[in-house]
Parts: sequence; structure tokens; C-alpha cells
Amino acid sequence: QVQLVESGGGLVQAGGSLRLSCAASGSAFSVNAMGWYRQAPGNERELVATIASGGSTNYADSVKDRFTITRDNAKNTVYLQMNLLKPKGTAVYLCNADVCPLSTRRVYKNWGQGTQVTVSS
Repeated sequence: QVQLVESGGGLVQAGGSLRLSCAASGSAFSVNAMGWYRQAPGNERELVATIASGGSTNYADSVKDRFTITRDNAKNTVYLQMNLLKPKGTAVYLCNADVCPLSTRRVYKNWGQGTQVTVSS
């Protein structure tokens, strides 16, 4: 019932910046925590950053002080500002959201389709 649509990926040189966006859309739902994960070829998916509905954040040590996660609750949108990008950051970045249909008390973890980020050296 809920779809996550990501945008903002692309090709940048090392040291550059990108801003990823992910908007949750659908009917009769609420969004709790949201986050960003990434997966490089041959590697497992890893957490990049999360943000709770109240605004508290958590970052992987590898991106702390370079990436910033924010959200706009009115738009059900989460952002990831990525600065000082490194080639090892090349991966598919996936948006995650914990959503709750208003008709239930269950929380489901939804995933976006992923957006490619490529950092050249």
C-alpha cells in the first residue's frame, strides 16, 4: 500500500556532494522511523543512517561527520545529504521506512527500489 520513491543518485567525483530524497506515498498510513542503507556489488547491505519520527539520528561510523539525514514529516520524505564522497561509497542506496497502516497496529518495514551512487576517483 505504501511506495517509496527515491531520487538524487548519480555520478560524482571524489570529494563531491549529492543529496538523496525518498518520499513515501500511499493511502491511510503513518511513517515512523526512516533510513538509508547501501549495498555494493558482492557486499551485504549496510546501514548508513536512520532518523526517528521525533528527529533523533544514528549514523554509521564510516559516514559520520560527512553525511546528514533529515526528514520532512509533512511530506513523508527523508533526505540524505552526502558530502566529501569517497569512491568506496559507490553503491546502490536504498530508502527504508517503518510504516503503519491506520487500520492496523502493525509496523511494516518498506524498501525503495534503490538509487545508484557512483563516486569516481
